[in-house]
Amino acid sequence: MIYWAPLLHFYQPPTQIHWVLDRICDESYRPLIKLFDEIPTAKVTININAVLTELLRDHGKHDIIEGLANLAKRGQVEFTGSGKYHPILPLIPHDEMVRQIRRNHLINKHFFGDVYAPRGFFPPEMAFSKDVVVPIIATRHEWVILSGVACPVTWPMDVIHELNVDDDKVAIFFRDDILSNRISFQDIDGKRFIDHLKGLKREEGDVYVITAMDAETFGHHIQHWEKLFLANVYEAMDPAKDLYPEVKQKKVLSDQHLSILKYQAEAGSSEIRTVLISNLLDIFKRGKKITPKSSSWSTSEQDIRAGNYYPLWKDKNNPLHVLQWEHLNLAIELHDKAQELADNPTSHQFAEIARGLLDTALQSDQFWWANKGSRWDINMVDRGLRQHQEVMLNAYKSISMSNSSEEVKRVYYYRVVVSRDIRNKIRDRLLYEQ
Repeated sequence: MIYWAPLLHFYQPPTQIHWVLDRICDESYRPLIKLFDEIPTAKVTININAVLTELLRDHGKHDIIEGLANLAKRGQVEFTGSGKYHPILPLIPHDEMVRQIRRNHLINKHFFGDVYAPRGFFPPEMAFSKDVVVPIIATRHEWVILSGVACPVTWPMDVIHELNVDDDKVAIFFRDDILSNRISFQDIDGKRFIDHLKGLKREEGDVYVITAMDAETFGHHIQHWEKLFLANVYEAMDPAKDLYPEVKQKKVLSDQHLSILKYQAEAGSSEIRTVLISNLLDIFKRGKKITPKSSSWSTSEQDIRAGNYYPLWKDKNNPLHVLQWEHLNLAIELHDKAQELADNPTSHQFAEIARGLLDTALQSDQFWWANKGSRWDINMVDRGLRQHQEVMLNAYKSISMSNSSEEVKRVYYYRVVVSRDIRNKIRDRLLYEQ
């Protein structure tokens, strides 16, 4: 048997504007939910960052939250954990990693209810380093998915390797980068995808394949791709597909239909079966103890050799990235000092405002859009810059209202002055660079 475990990543930044979110919901999210409603044996692992869940609530898209929750109740969907505001986890302080992961869980648990019980973890952009392992294990995740480029051993298809930290361990899954990118860039159709999976069959036992990509690939980035590719693939490998004409005529599936579909999906003779990633833990044996390479799903082997592990978010050869991180690190430093020095109601108030603002200021899009070429949007970069600035405004106000010494206040005021210079340099680059 060949087990295919697909993952879809749902995310929009906290700075997203209403009409863009409207379009994405209509072109991608709602058609995907409809597809899974119509193919009751189709399964998928989903990551949805809690910032998007809140955006859906705030913009009146309750049907999408309910649709995903209903799919999870039917066993077609499992959720993963992640960081709430989609930060590049290896690039932020440990305490911020833990906070982002925990807040992501609390918010999604609130909106999705008991069906939000993630066994797995999706690091935003699959950005990984050993530093992220402890927070992942501490928040009781059993597995983490990484880019294939992070794999340090022979490609695993019939075993699941593990990463150990002290007495704890977490299972490591790797996405098939080549196959995932072929789907994302419309370089393979449903028939050739099925043929590719069949070609992986081994006489000596079962194998698995994991694909992962942005949910917005289907319908938003590529028009109608959820029908032309996903529906095509799911129906082709489904032993219960002969029931679809009758099922599609009914608004609600009867218990009898669901029982038949479940039985046929589990006992069918198809060579390929679609599963949730967590299902693989019960099917395949454990392999080696490994340490994956620091990387992301946009990192190449050449980047790794150059020590440039997260090139779209912190490229040491990108002057704008260098300035952005200098600016953000100043915001983090001022925030931390405000938390430390707050010693009266007024200083506590501004320190708490800075605390909430820093959460959103860690989002990854501001760096992604600071890359030349197709990834270049001066407004997304500037929005991130303004988020940092608001953190510093409230953090320094907290420090200035505290009972700390004038010398300490002067030292951190100089940090604010330095941040202005960095901001001006960034904005000059946005104005004059093409």
